[in-house]
Amino acid sequence: MSEGLFWEILDLFNWKKTGDDDAVMLPAEKRLATLPVEDIFAFEDILTEKLYQLDGEQYAAACYPGEDTNHISGDAFLYDRCSVLVNGPVFYESVVNDPSKWPVGMEFESLLNLAAQAYTRKTKEEDFPHLTALSYETRSNMAGWPSLM
Repeated sequence: MSEGLFWEILDLFNWKKTGDDDAVMLPAEKRLATLPVEDIFAFEDILTEKLYQLDGEQYAAACYPGEDTNHISGDAFLYDRCSVLVNGPVFYESVVNDPSKWPVGMEFESLLNLAAQAYTRKTKEEDFPHLTALSYETRSNMAGWPSLM
């Protein structure tokens, strides 16, 4: 899967269904499910890589202005990072390059389930068997958290 296709899939989100995350993601889930299983896994790899890139103190400080980044909720910050991705590649790159552009108060936790839902749609199997090389969990990118070193 190319990075371009990754962003094309995210661009399929139906924001007219805001309030029902599964409905918002359904067009993207259906499209992703038409691809080979290897591409579904690659989608998860790209997603993880991009979330990992946003895992750092400078981003947490922008997301939670005035708060001690060592005491923020790891889960909440992960869901906040998802919101950066669902806003598209131009916005994502702008935040990577300038954390002050962070969309404070936004989250989209459901993005974490998109590849698994597409896999289930395609294979009818519930268990998503793919493990990524990186982790998107908060503070897994140790280089992004120098105060913890």
